[in-house]
Amino acid sequence: MPKVKTAYVCGDCGAEFAKWQGQCNACSVWNTLSRVSIGPVKEARLSNSGFGGATSTIKKLNEVQAEESDRIATGFGEFDRVLGGGLVPGSVVLMGGDPGAGKSTLLLQVSTQLAQSRGVLYVTGEESLQQLALRAKRLQLPLDNLSVASETRAETIAVHIENEKPDVVVLDSVQVMQMESVDSTPGSVTQVRETAAFFTRLAKQTGTVIVLVGHVTKEGGIAGPKVLEHMIDCFIMLDSPAGSRFRTLRGHKNRYGAVNELGVFAMTDQGMKEVANPSAIFLQRGDVDSPGSVATVTWEGTRPLLVELQALVDDVSSGYPKRVAVGLDQQRLAMHLAVLHRHCGITLGDQDVFANVVGGVKISETGADLAVLLAVLASFRDRILPRELIVFGELGLTGELRPVANGQERLREAAKHGFKDAIVPYANRPKERLSGMTVHGVKSLKSALEVLSNF
Repeated sequence: MPKVKTAYVCGDCGAEFAKWQGQCNACSVWNTLSRVSIGPVKEARLSNSGFGGATSTIKKLNEVQAEESDRIATGFGEFDRVLGGGLVPGSVVLMGGDPGAGKSTLLLQVSTQLAQSRGVLYVTGEESLQQLALRAKRLQLPLDNLSVASETRAETIAVHIENEKPDVVVLDSVQVMQMESVDSTPGSVTQVRETAAFFTRLAKQTGTVIVLVGHVTKEGGIAGPKVLEHMIDCFIMLDSPAGSRFRTLRGHKNRYGAVNELGVFAMTDQGMKEVANPSAIFLQRGDVDSPGSVATVTWEGTRPLLVELQALVDDVSSGYPKRVAVGLDQQRLAMHLAVLHRHCGITLGDQDVFANVVGGVKISETGADLAVLLAVLASFRDRILPRELIVFGELGLTGELRPVANGQERLREAAKHGFKDAIVPYANRPKERLSGMTVHGVKSLKSALEVLSNF
């Protein structure tokens, strides 16, 4: 009997080591090595399956037919938007999310909708078929055309795919799948890596779309080796802000579309419902105006999104002043407070500063820099900013305001929602006057404060 060896594999980068150590030498992350058993890899034999026997050929690049395949529309506009227009034949999509976010619910709705016109196979490894049917009936979904199976063995699933020849396959979830040719327990680093690689090869050779559901760690990343995200074609995350019924689906990697594309859903008794106008959701401001609130336009993927920024400035009660940012880059907040002091003479060294993006939205771009500082200054001076004012712009360390991408589209989106005034970088001024909106183009932070003093 061949001897089984042990190794220690990094959960972040997938590097293997002969013995345990506190820090991974490959990615320099601490406490990520886990012990796995490594045995001889057996030959994967699939009865009645030709998968794995195909040989590759070498061609000149100009001999390859560069024709784009027609995307498969899912019937959910927000889902298709994040995917870049729909599912691409032969692609592998990985969906992650917190427990209870609605991953299985959304994919079950998408599967039943697609099954009306396409061949779809839904494979569950965590639930029984009876539980799956009960959920579909509770959501009042059509049950007649969707093929389902309860299986965790990758080789058996491959046989089902070859026999059924579906256009789309959903595997829930990749952490419970296992290959008989790999001597390791389900959910281990080796099993997750080899299973994902197996289904990726299967998708490329058969032209089948394979959607993998992945668990997340307590830090919010996808569970398993980091190399898992590099294998697949599209990686999307379903986020569920605490205490909110809204869910945001964001693309973190997409070989066939825009990255950071955002789709918004609402969790209801009938499952996931699309939110066609997310700006109206995240811009629900209270009836009472308060200091420290301002609206801005952020760019998410291929569309503008209006959100409300709130800031609170308070005296330091004890110790060092706090700088807390939720939904924003905390280091940029501290940097901009230094710019405010250096170029405008306003110091907040003895004040606690808190900034928050309402609705649980996370802003990763720099277009919200000016809005954050104006909200902080309004809270510091206890001043209420006009409700019809929209602000955006990137702030430099020298106090200048830099233009942001898609400035014209941002202004049109704000005008569509009834905003009357805008403070934007000088280079983002519209070429033609916008009906019902006065746009103030400024070149520096000091100029923006002068314009704000006239409101």
